[in-house]
Formats: sequence, structure tokens, C-alpha cells
Amino acid sequence: MLKPKIDKRLMRLISSGLCPHEDPHKYTAELRQLADNVARVNEAEEQCKLFKALADTTRLRILKLLSVREMCVCEVMIALNLTQPTASHHLKILENAGLVKGRKKGRWVYYSIKNQKLIESMFK
Repeated sequence: MLKPKIDKRLMRLISSGLCPHEDPHKYTAELRQLADNVARVNEAEEQCKLFKALADTTRLRILKLLSVREMCVCEVMIALNLTQPTASHHLKILENAGLVKGRKKGRWVYYSIKNQKLIESMFK
């Protein structure tokens, strides 16, 4: 196994006496293990998708509407004065983030909240 390249900043930290280790390779491995255990990349990517979906006024308004009742795309369009492509775009982002689910009925797609408890806790 290759030893990780030791950063100059880590060497300064160790030489300052502030670092609890004298072996920079061991300390680097411990820090990386900590990151793997506490801040997993795949979990952070999923959370990022969720936060990006929530970081938009229109999408938050859509979530609030859907927390009241299921709506088709055209109802969301009318309620928020959006075009069909814009409404569909925002709903797809919310769906990809796992916040809403779509149900096709004929030519219409009806959207509802996927996890009502989560949404209710967000808007308290």
C-alpha cells in the first residue's frame, strides 16, 4: 500500500506540538478514516441533491402547495404562474431529490409529497 503524500501544513501542525500524533502517515490515515466514517461521499452527494432542490423559492412554494393536496402539473402552473416546461423542470428536480412523487393518470401527471412528515417538519 502506498503511503499518502504528506502535506506541508500537516507537517507544520505536527511540529508545532498541537497535533496528537508524531507519525504523519498514521495521522493522515486516521483523518481519512474519520472522513470515510462520518462524512461519506455518497451520503453527502444525496444531501447535496436535497439541499439544492430546496434552495429555490419556486420549488419551496411547490412543496407547500403539494403539502396541502395532490396537484397535476397544470394546476401548479396556474397557481404559480409558470410555463409548463418550467413547472415540469422544478417538479422533476423535486422528484429526483426524493421529495415528491408523480402518478400518471391518462395524459396527466399528478404530484404529491413523498414524505409528508419530512415536509411538515420543514415548514413548522
